[in-house]
Amino acid sequence: MKTLEGRIALITGIANENSIAYGVARALKARGAELVVTYVNDRTLDFIKPLLPELDPALVLKCDVSDDASLDATFTAITDKFGKLDIALHSIAFAQKDDLHGRVVDTSREGFMQAMDISCHSFVRIAHRAEPLMKDGGTLITMSYYGAEKVVPNYGVMGPVKAALESTARYLANELGPKKIRVHAVSPGPVQTRAASGIREFGLLIENSIQHAPLRELIDIDDVGEATAFLCEDGAKRITGSVFYVDGGINIVS
Repeated sequence: MKTLEGRIALITGIANENSIAYGVARALKARGAELVVTYVNDRTLDFIKPLLPELDPALVLKCDVSDDASLDATFTAITDKFGKLDIALHSIAFAQKDDLHGRVVDTSREGFMQAMDISCHSFVRIAHRAEPLMKDGGTLITMSYYGAEKVVPNYGVMGPVKAALESTARYLANELGPKKIRVHAVSPGPVQTRAASGIREFGLLIENSIQHAPLRELIDIDDVGEATAFLCEDGAKRITGSVFYVDGGINIVS
């Protein structure tokens, strides 16, 4: 069903065919949304080019969320093309390997600030620019992880950063709610993505999820896409500020 027909959706964070953002983009497209797909650099563009025919985006834009001018250019292009925005997906995270694998107590100021800027505050910057374009309401989605709530081995500085991201989503939901703009953090279970490959011993997280999640199976990017698309539909118009787990139930297990 074309439940999102006529909606304009900004997609950030597609790196290749294994990206969670790609699963979300497919689900939104299947429901009739018009896509704006971004890429961070020419190397990333080479990886996502094979995916573009399926997604058939109205715009493909270079966008570096750490660069205000780049973000401004992206939103100017959306404004010029559509004059509105209904959905924005923030599926971006980064930390230096030493800060990801090391102890939080040893994190450098620069490393902490960089991880927080790219992984958390960039969501604020996107929300700030999306707000005036969401004249009839809209949905802002960011991607989190269970390491925001509990200590996950080898997740390092990204745990505190994701905790900040989830809190940010709640505050944005409260502030933007009067304008009918809903905000969610979606928290997938372990998925074998390019970003996950940077987490040491990630295979153990995969194994633990299979063995201990109530559903005893892994999720995939399409599971995350379907759940995220639901949050963007009118059937979810009374839901906001949530951390929405798509993890086979592993988050409820001690």
